[in-house]
Amino acid sequence: MIAAAPVRVIVTGEVGSGKTQTCAAATARLRDLGWRVAGVLSLGAWAGNKKIALDALDVRSGDLRRLAEHACENHHTQGPATPGWRFHAETIAWCNSLLSAAADCDLLVVDELGPLEFESGEGLIQGMRALDDGHFRLGLVVVRPRLVHAAQARWPTAAVLTLHGPAEINATVNRLLAIAGALKPLNRAAETT
Repeated sequence: MIAAAPVRVIVTGEVGSGKTQTCAAATARLRDLGWRVAGVLSLGAWAGNKKIALDALDVRSGDLRRLAEHACENHHTQGPATPGWRFHAETIAWCNSLLSAAADCDLLVVDELGPLEFESGEGLIQGMRALDDGHFRLGLVVVRPRLVHAAQARWPTAAVLTLHGPAEINATVNRLLAIAGALKPLNRAAETT
C-alpha cells in the first residue's frame, strides 16, 4: 500500500483542448521515469476531421478496445448512451475491471469521467472508486468543465489544470511532471519483501 497521501489532479478543458493528449504524454514520460502506470485513456477514432468513435486504451498493457461510437454512426450498440455517444457495455466492464485492479500504482489515469458517472451512476464507476481509495501517488482524472464542480466536491483537495487549447499541452505536461517530481518516492524495498 502507498504510504504518502495521494495527489489528485483534475484535467479539464473544452472539447479539442488536449486533455487526453496531455494525460497520454504525462503517462509516457512518467513510465519512462520508472513509474508504475495504470488506468484508461479514451482515444478518439477519426474519419477525416470528424471524431466518429472512442477507443479505450489500457495504459499498463497497451490493449485497445472500442468504447463508443458517435450517436449518428451506430444505433445498435448495447450499453449506456449520452446525447452524443453510444457506449459498448462489454468495454465499460473491461475498463472497470482494469480500474478496480489498479491499486498501488504510482500513476492512475482515468480518462474521462463525465455525465454517465457523475449524473447517471454508470460508466467508469470503478475509476471514481479507485480515485476515492487513493492507492496511487498521482491520480489524473479528465473531467469536462461543466462537471468540475462535482469532481471538486468529491475530491476537494484535487488540483485543477485547465487547458484552453492544444498549444498548452506541453506546458501542462511539464506542470504535471513538476507535481510528480515533488511526490515522496515509494519505498521500493518494501515491495520485494
